[in-house]
Amino acid sequence: MTETNTGNALTIRPLALILGASGGVGGAVARSLHARGYRIRAMHRHPEKQREKYPAYEWVSGDAMSLKDVMAAAEGATLIFHGVNPPGYQNWQKLVLPMLDNTILAANANHARILFPGTVYNFGPDVLPEPVEESPQNPTTRKGQIRVAVEERLREAAWNGTQVILVRAGDFFGGANVANSWFGQMVKPGKPLKSVTRLGTPGVGHQWAYLPDLGETFAALDARAGSLPAFASFQFEGYWDADGSGLIDAIRKVSGNPKLPVRPFPWFMVPLLAPFMPLMREVAEVRYLWRTPLHMKNDRLVAVLGHEPRTPIDEAVAAALDDLGVIAPAGHSEREPEAA
Repeated sequence: MTETNTGNALTIRPLALILGASGGVGGAVARSLHARGYRIRAMHRHPEKQREKYPAYEWVSGDAMSLKDVMAAAEGATLIFHGVNPPGYQNWQKLVLPMLDNTILAANANHARILFPGTVYNFGPDVLPEPVEESPQNPTTRKGQIRVAVEERLREAAWNGTQVILVRAGDFFGGANVANSWFGQMVKPGKPLKSVTRLGTPGVGHQWAYLPDLGETFAALDARAGSLPAFASFQFEGYWDADGSGLIDAIRKVSGNPKLPVRPFPWFMVPLLAPFMPLMREVAEVRYLWRTPLHMKNDRLVAVLGHEPRTPIDEAVAAALDDLGVIAPAGHSEREPEAA
């Protein structure tokens, strides 16, 4: 913890270690925790590049695969946010669990809780379309099976005395560092907005998570950690696009061009590229989520927080396009003009 003089009062600021602060979810959680008074320590393999972008944080050099590095970075931390994944979507089976084990050991040594972003990959078709927090996890994909093993490890950590707060959400949007997200496939980052790509089957719903709202949700739950169980699992509803056209309509609206052309995603290319590109193999595994609706309700989250942080969809999409450097089409404003 850090002591800060504020007049005659001495304020003690808790320390949060963010693993994955340069990523989408980790960055959003770091900003929300920092706004609530946390001192943020972020570990990165190249911290010098990050200090210029986020000077308010304490950046330390380290690798999540190194127990020594994680233990050193976690010294004095009240919580650890674990938001790291293998680079380039490679070596998941060899890297995911060892990285998590390092976080669990560091949290245990510092009596810190773990905040963890869950995924929808844990769920198989048997519990769709509306799984709940306690639904059986019978994934049919390799990535989903690894994620189930991850959560089993976290439950074991909670059983052994390390509190875990897990929030499961849909696909992310919002933030300049999520250009490689599914939302980044709907538009072309840094380019003029000439069309929007439809990712799913027409009429099939899809769940989206606006990252600033998800970050605030983690921070709000952390503030209530004392009243939560050892393993606290929640579903984040975010924006439920009931028929797969809602997000497209929002992009059209905020671009000022309601007739923006819609193009289909070239799914036929995915199996052709999968043998040569690890990313395409991952994409092929999760295609079922674009063919089948999966809608996670947030009843448990609302019961604890009273509400779910939620930015109006048009406002969220406008900010997300701006974050990605998407340029509104010529002759159209990025947002609709205000009424006189």
